[in-house]
Formats: sequence, structure tokens, C-alpha cells
Amino acid sequence: MTSLDSLVWLQERTALGILSPTVLEAISAVIKEQIIPANTRLIEEDTNPVALYILIQGQLESNRINQLAPTAPYGFLPGAVINLQELLLEQQAAQTVTTLSECHLWAVPAATFRQLVAQYPEIAQAFSRQLAQELAQLTTAFSYEQERSVALRPYLVTKAQRGIVGTSRYAVRLRQQIRQAAGDRKSVLIFGEPGLEKDNIAALIHFGSPQRREPIIKVNCGILQTSGADLFGRTGGKPGLLEWLGNGTLILNNIQELPPELVPSLAQLLRTNTYTPVSRNDEAAETQTSSARILIVSETTQPTIERCIGHNIKVPPLRVRKTDIKAQVDYYISLYCQARSLTKPKVVPEAIRRLQAYDFPGNLKELNSLVERAIVQAGGAPELTEEIFWSAEAKKKRFRVNLLNLYPQLRRFLRSDWWPDKINYGFTLTVFAIVVGMLFIGPQHRSENVALNLFWAWWWPLILFGFPFVGRLWCSICPFMIYGEVTQKLSLWLVPRQLKRWPREQAEKWGGWFLFGLFVLIFLWEELWNLEDTAYLSACLLLLITAGAMIFSAIFERRFWCRYLCPIGGMNGLFAKLSMTELRAQQGTCSAECTTYQCYKGGVQKGEGMETNGCPLYSHPAQLEDNKDCVLCMTCLKACPHRSVEFNLRPPGIELWTTHTPHLYEIALLFLLLSGVFLHRLPEIQTMGLENIDLKPFFPHLVASILALTIPVIIPVAAYGLTSLIYRLQNTTPRSFVELAYGYLPLVLGANLAHYLRLGLGEAGRIIPVTLATFGYSSSSMPVLVAHPAVTAFLQGVTLISSILLTILLTQKIARQPLQSLFPQHLATMLLGVGFWIIIVGR
Repeated sequence: MTSLDSLVWLQERTALGILSPTVLEAISAVIKEQIIPANTRLIEEDTNPVALYILIQGQLESNRINQLAPTAPYGFLPGAVINLQELLLEQQAAQTVTTLSECHLWAVPAATFRQLVAQYPEIAQAFSRQLAQELAQLTTAFSYEQERSVALRPYLVTKAQRGIVGTSRYAVRLRQQIRQAAGDRKSVLIFGEPGLEKDNIAALIHFGSPQRREPIIKVNCGILQTSGADLFGRTGGKPGLLEWLGNGTLILNNIQELPPELVPSLAQLLRTNTYTPVSRNDEAAETQTSSARILIVSETTQPTIERCIGHNIKVPPLRVRKTDIKAQVDYYISLYCQARSLTKPKVVPEAIRRLQAYDFPGNLKELNSLVERAIVQAGGAPELTEEIFWSAEAKKKRFRVNLLNLYPQLRRFLRSDWWPDKINYGFTLTVFAIVVGMLFIGPQHRSENVALNLFWAWWWPLILFGFPFVGRLWCSICPFMIYGEVTQKLSLWLVPRQLKRWPREQAEKWGGWFLFGLFVLIFLWEELWNLEDTAYLSACLLLLITAGAMIFSAIFERRFWCRYLCPIGGMNGLFAKLSMTELRAQQGTCSAECTTYQCYKGGVQKGEGMETNGCPLYSHPAQLEDNKDCVLCMTCLKACPHRSVEFNLRPPGIELWTTHTPHLYEIALLFLLLSGVFLHRLPEIQTMGLENIDLKPFFPHLVASILALTIPVIIPVAAYGLTSLIYRLQNTTPRSFVELAYGYLPLVLGANLAHYLRLGLGEAGRIIPVTLATFGYSSSSMPVLVAHPAVTAFLQGVTLISSILLTILLTQKIARQPLQSLFPQHLATMLLGVGFWIIIVGR
């Protein structure tokens, strides 16, 4: 390169271009070209510089190796002048300069450059002026940054918390949306329920973007001035936050609280990235351009704002992310314990299941508060147990006690082979066959046949008495379906095939009416042919029901007959609604942890879950809202590997005024069971001035039986008509007849129990002499245990009075209306109760 070329290059490409040509010619005359190989230290820090270097070609990197004052490395571009400041100020080199590749350099020895500085004072003067200008610019910039820092400090967001926790599909999608929003500069609307840490999501978007080093501020829209001066600034006055922010990010929190006057200005900012500062005295204000990014946080969608937004992120509530609760709890525990230098406690699985069963209306903030309070209450204990999270309880779980946790031995028994398989196949199967055989071949009267005594004097009172306590428990050991299951297994063994799936739609529509019709026929058969005191006919009844179970079990899978068609099962399901116990599962645990649904479908052993064929009634315990479709066989309890299934003690009949779905066929069955008591008491009714009517012939007896089944229903129907009239006079709408009719359920159960108490207290205690009589032995000297008629009448009366009061109470709970509005239905309850008293207690 010629000296002329060197002169031009120094003028155009280096910081020495501010010097005069004369000085540059003198410098170019003493330049020496050097080629330095790669990975060579050109300059050692904290040493006197040996030359002035000018980079022509190659890569240099400056770095400070001293560990006491390390600095970040930076590179040099061609034209860079190295050691200029050190030589002028006679300082040591502050940085170590290393060649990253082979470099071509111009070098002026240090002594030679000092001679040039002494010879040409212009060199020192020019660079002194330049340093002074740079210092002034730095001072101005520093003052601006100070003012900016003061203006932004109250709103500054310094960091974001950990990213979205969890592995659910909602968490995965939310992380994807955050990454997508962080990849550009478009505005973002983040909306969702309270407590979802939406402002943290906004911070995650900023700190995940290329502009992460720019400031980010959060402004609560509820405190903004209606003029917008604090956000947009004033013309010729104090700058607004947007001007101070520059290329940073603005989070507008709680946009639903934004003053309506600012909505158009904000929409303009989102659409065009421009805003108009607030002016005084209607002065025209010049439109300003903003380079800030806008992130909006809201609890609801904002139609006016939403049209101007680049990204919309809907944050899912915690109740749909039950899978993520365990990870979220671990994260909050880690945060709390690290901040206070505490040992991190372990959360027991039962506590996680309890949290998953709760819906968290306060979402993540409520969960965080709950975790922190639990740690404090634990007092340094190594485990956080279920009891510590006492407030995490859904409304559905209130007033419930899980008996399986309270009595572990009960859990062990219900999960054992004894319940119900060994009982069914080792006892029920055999006993039922013996009972039916004795009914056919033994004496035909109840006073002489122990099987008939067991059926009418023992089974009926005990099963009615058990409904308020254990619901449909009898169905789990019912002989009808045991023989149905045996038939199903044998038929599949003999003729391997695929059993038919349930016609659910038709069964739901017509199954209830089918069993209602069967019950009508059973009632008429029982009354017209005196089944209570005719052994072989009682056996025929049992065999007919068993035959139905066997036929449908050979056609359909599982217990189709038991769920939809069995008349005894229909009665059991109806009365089971009043039970004080229930089998349910924790919905949160099932949705968060279960992927196999083996309690419902069946499956092999998994963890503590046993191998089963699934629920025989095709009911998922987490979806049960009613005791009607659960027979307490505990198949789900055995199959569940997550300990989700619960056997709860609860307020009796609570489902009837909370989660219950009414059905017309159930009401028809309810009133049939109510009228059935009058049918059973036809002889007592006949003595009430109807002695002249002869019921011995078949057809008069049939007509009287039909009237006994229909006339009592007129009373509740008429009562509802009067109730509807009262509501119309009050300009209100009553609940439907089907809903309110369930209020009679305690009265129906109480009346049936009071009827069968006569047999239970009067004949059940004769079991020993009746047993001997069955086999032809004398029983005159055998002990009996029967109640005095006065005691029986007293207990029948107490039962009826209690059922009347419970009926009134249940009706009020279902209707949720003033007492006087439901007076006709309460009057109907009392009229029916008086009728039952007359024919049961008074006779």
C-alpha cells in the first residue's frame, strides 16, 4: 500500500481521521506493517503498551483476565485504533488483546508515537476535545437514564417467576403460546379467571423475547388518570410512561378497570403504534410514535381492544389442570423453603388427592396461599399431611367423612376376596337354592315354612330398615344376579361369543317403565293370590325374577338386568337416594392421574389396583351423582390404583336437593310403592264401613286392588295443583311436579317399613319353632321372641310420624321456597300419613 493510500485509509476508516493531513502524513511515514498469527496475545493487560496498533484485516478480541475485575469480551472491527488512549494518557493497558485469526496490523512504536505527540500538539488537543465531547454526551445520557429510572422505578418488573409448571395439555399449549408471542413484537391480550398469575405470563413473554434487556413495567389500569397524562404525557410538559419506556414492554394490568375515556386512545396505540399527548387549552398536539410493546392482562375478553390485538392467550383455570397440581405444589414449597432456608417437606399422596378434589376458585394464588399456610402449620414436620390442607374441600365434599380412611380394617375387608365374591359364591348361591327348594316342597303356610318366614318376616323389614344406612348394599349379594353371572360365564364357556353391548338410549328411555310394569304385576299377584302365605307362589316369584336376570345376562354384557330392568333393583335404587352413605371418587384425582379407567372398564393389576372386569353397572365412581346406579360391590375400590374411591358418610338424601336429576318413571314407581301399602292393607280398609263388599271373587278383588293402587295418587296430584295455583297468585313459577314429588320419598319408605314391622316384630322371632315345623317336628315348647302388640303399634307410629316430618323437611330442601307456598303438599303429606296411621297403627 502506497503512502497516499495509507493516508486516505487513515482519514476514512480510523478514528485518526479528525487530524490534519500533515499529521496523518507524519504518522503514515512511520507505520510498520505486521502480520500476527492466530491465538497470539498482542497486548498484555496491566503492562505498558509497546506500540499503537491499527487493525487492517483479521479478528481481535479484548478481554480482562484478572479475576478481581473481570469484564465481558468484545471484538474489534477493521480500522480500530488500539492503545491510543493509553499512550496519550501514559497508562497501562487495561485489557488483554488476543488474535482470533491471522491479523494484518499497522504498528507505530510507542517511543515513536510519543515523539509525534510532542512534535504535533494537535494530536493531544484533538483527542482531548473528542474525549470532552464524549464525556458531555455520557453525562447527558446518564442524566436522562437517571430521570428515566426514577419515572419507571414504581412500575418496574425485575424478573419473572418460573415458567408454566406441569405436563398437562393445557400447560403444554400455554407454553407454546408464550413462545410464539415472544417471537415477535405484536401486542398480546392475556385473559382468564382471577388468581392465574397472568401478569407473570406477560413477564415470561418479555424475558423470552430478543428485547429482554429492555425495561418492562406493569401499570394497574385502575389508577390511570382519566386524561391519560401519566401514560401519554403532556404536550410541552412531563413525558409519559410510553416516552420513558422507549423500546421496552408495557403491561396494562386489569384492563377491565381502564377508564372508558382512554379506550379510544389505547385502541389507536394498538392499531398504529401512535399516541397523542395530552394538551392544554385545546392546543393541537403532535402525534407521537411509540416503539414500546403492549401486553394487556384482563379477567374477561375485551371486544373493543381484542380487535386490535396481535395475540390472544386464554389462561386455563386450575380446575382443568388437575394433573399439574402436584408439580405446582412442589414448586411453591421450593420457593417458600428457599426464601426462608427451611428444609423442604414432603407432601403425602393423600394430601395431593385432596387438593386435586378441590376446584380452587382462587386458582394459583389460592393454591400458593394454601401451601404456605400448610408449611407454617406443619411447624417443621417432614411431611405435609391431608389434614393440614383442611380448607381445600369442594362443596360436593362438605359434610362427608370417608369411612375407608376412618376405619382401615373396613377398607381391607371390602378389598378382600370375601366381599362380595366368597359371600356370593360360597353362601348366597347355595342358600338361595335351598330356600327356593324349601318353598316348593315344604309346608305352604308362613307359620310352618322357615323359608317363607325368612322372606316375608326377615328380608322385607331388614332391607327396608337398611336403605337409609347402606343404600343398595343388598344388590351386591343379590341371588338374582349371582345366578345371572353364573349363567353368563357358563354360556360363554359353552358358546364362546361377544356379548351384546347395552342399548343405553332405549334402556334409559323405557327401562324404568318396564320395571314399573313388572312391579304392578307383582303387587297384583301378591294381593290376589296371597303370596305372603303361599310358599310355592313366593318361590315362583323369586324364580321369575331370577330367570329375567339369567336371560338378559346371557344376551348382554355385565349386569344389564340389574341396572335397568329388575323391579327389586328399581325399588332399591329409589330408596337408596335417602341413604346416609355413598360411594364416590375424587374427580380431581381421576382426571389428573388416571389414564386406564380400569375401575370402569376393567383391567390387569396396576400398583395397588387389583385385576377386575370393571363396574358391573357401567358406572364411573367419579361421575356418580346419585346412589341409584351403585350397588356397593366395591369393584372400583379394588381396581383403583390411586386410592381415589371413597365410601362416605354424608347427610341422608343430600343428593335430592343438590345433584339429583328427576325422572318421571321413578315418580311413577314412588307412588306405586306408596299405594302398595294401601293395597297390602285392603282387609283393614274393608273393615272401615265396606264390610258388605265381598272381595273373595276374583274380579271384585282385582277392581279393588286397582283402585287401591290409583286412588291414593290423587291426593299428591291435587296438592300440586293447589301449589301451582298459589304460585300463580304470587306471580312465581313452582318447581315441576316430578321434582317436588321426590319429597314424598321418606313417607313412602316409612309407610312400607311400618307395614312390615307387623311381620318383623310379630313373626320373625318365631324362627326356631317355624324351622322345626318345616321338618315336621313339634315346636310347642320352643322359645319365641315377639313384641307386644302395643310395642309394635308404638314403633309403627314413631316410624310414621318421623317419616312425615322428614318428608316436610325434604320437600322444603328440594323446593327452596317459603313454607306457606308449599302448604298444600305438606297438607297432602299429613293426610296420607293419617291414612297410613289408620290402616296400620289403628287396625
